[in-house]
Amino acid sequence: MKSLPLSRRTLLRSAGSTVALPWLESISGGATARAAAAAPPKRFMFLGFGFGVTNETWYPDKARVGGDYPLPAGLMPLERHRGNFSVVQGLGHRHVIDGHFGSTFWLTGANRYGKAGSSFSNTISADQVAAEQWGKETRFASLQLDTEKAADQGHGPGLSLAWDATGRPLAGLTTPVLAYHKLFSAEDMTLEERQTAIASGRSVLDALSADATRLQRGVTAADARKLDEYFESIRDIERRLARDERWISVPKPRPEGIVEPQPGLAGEPEIKLMYDLAVAAFATDLTRVITYRQPVVSLLKSLGIAVAAHDMSHYGPGPRQQASEARDLAQSRLLAGLLDRLGEVKEADGSSLLDHTTVVYGSNIRTIHYLDNCPTLVAGGGSGIKLGEHVVMPDKTPLSNLWLTLLQGSGVKVDKHGDSTGPLDGLRA
Repeated sequence: MKSLPLSRRTLLRSAGSTVALPWLESISGGATARAAAAAPPKRFMFLGFGFGVTNETWYPDKARVGGDYPLPAGLMPLERHRGNFSVVQGLGHRHVIDGHFGSTFWLTGANRYGKAGSSFSNTISADQVAAEQWGKETRFASLQLDTEKAADQGHGPGLSLAWDATGRPLAGLTTPVLAYHKLFSAEDMTLEERQTAIASGRSVLDALSADATRLQRGVTAADARKLDEYFESIRDIERRLARDERWISVPKPRPEGIVEPQPGLAGEPEIKLMYDLAVAAFATDLTRVITYRQPVVSLLKSLGIAVAAHDMSHYGPGPRQQASEARDLAQSRLLAGLLDRLGEVKEADGSSLLDHTTVVYGSNIRTIHYLDNCPTLVAGGGSGIKLGEHVVMPDKTPLSNLWLTLLQGSGVKVDKHGDSTGPLDGLRA
């Protein structure tokens, strides 16, 4: 049989000619159309971190539930926002057994051994469930922000927090510079050049698809699985091509107060800038679904902490626990600043981004290698849940029940997610 050019490199060349081109809300008629809308859109932001939290100082007292609960030391920087968020205890994933997979299954609730004959598999993440339904309205169906050397940051396999409908990882933007240019920088190509590139990319995909079809006859089961993945890759590129054609003539937004980031930012200033870029992406309606897989190693360094991140997660009394508590405070400060910004940006009807955005902050790991009672904080008014509350669910309640609750509360049509057994009715407002 003739050798066919079906290498991963070929696909990458095809994808490279059709890089997603950012858009503005003018696709919907600009500011006039947005002002006339019945209600601002719902949005999701999932913020995941590795290595967990300090067990003794991050969680509220389980005996104090409801709205009148003492805020623990690790969350004290969020005091001014306590009416805008709720802390939920008792959640976890029953299938997850990997001690430092801080984000791999966080939004999926999948069983890594769920696919016969495979030692690793995943399923769609909660953000992508929303993106599949909301993404038609925005230039980017979703935006994945990530960190460099994620495995060192307490994160397991994956390219971001996001996983598509086939359980494949979605790549993330690992620096503020990359995120800025993806969202807002000027194009080097003219409109005609971009249109030609898109047309060329499609013809390449057609040829590749024909080659792959000829390979379907007489292949092994393993090769058949590879071909299935290959065809899905082609379909994914075609979807991105269609999106490019829709938005190619739309100019990029010029977000107020956002300038091109300087390279080399790390730790606390890096996270803050990523948050600012995420808010700008929401404010210009570039996307309505954002995930951010956050750094910890560089955060500790920016705080002047010499304790290694992994050692910190296995803390005991002394420097390791002090490092863990300092990390918690820094992360809470940054989160409070994000909620400030979301509250400051106004919608056309006078409400704020925070009023219509669901912000989820947490991890798939509690501390050390403990995978129960995952740290979980939900903020914003986008999902119609109780805010200002401390909620304690029965131990081993599926974390996916929360994702189901938030998705349904935001208007996403879904009956089940991951290992969910039903929505958390006690969390609904």
